Amino acid sequence: MTNEALQNLISTWIPNLEFTEEKSQFLNITVQPEQLHQLMTQLKSNPDTHFDYLFCLTGIDWGKELGVIYHLESTTHRHSIVVKVKTEDRENPTLDTVCYIWRTAEFHEREVFDFFGIIFTNHPNLKRLFLTEDWDGFPLRKDYVDEINMVIK
Repeated sequence: MTNEALQNLISTWIPNLEFTEEKSQFLNITVQPEQLHQLMTQLKSNPDTHFDYLFCLTGIDWGKELGVIYHLESTTHRHSIVVKVKTEDRENPTLDTVCYIWRTAEFHEREVFDFFGIIFTNHPNLKRLFLTEDWDGFPLRKDYVDEINMVIK
């Protein structure tokens, strides 16, 4: 399915999705946090899209917003898309988990939680993955201050 055909189909599911083709081969979709779970469920379960493979889940700090970027592929149809979701709530950033849709997301969401502090609601085991439980802050945020390295300098 072409990016244009994907966009035409997906835009009928949820109003107010933002589509861009940026400078890549992938159709990019930006979804509101409250519509994320619905969109992701449909992307996987709809036989015309059947995005059965989540091959990348990345946390990002855009400065004003925190968010997650998902790269999806259909191994059946051989098409790929990128889904972006953002929240302006830097104090309590919360998004729905997609680990019940794609099991591989469970590990990646823990990594994003660890480094960005994004909470994934209904995640079965959301805890730090790489950093110790007593670590203060989220080191991949742009506003993170590394106290130890400041003292050494």
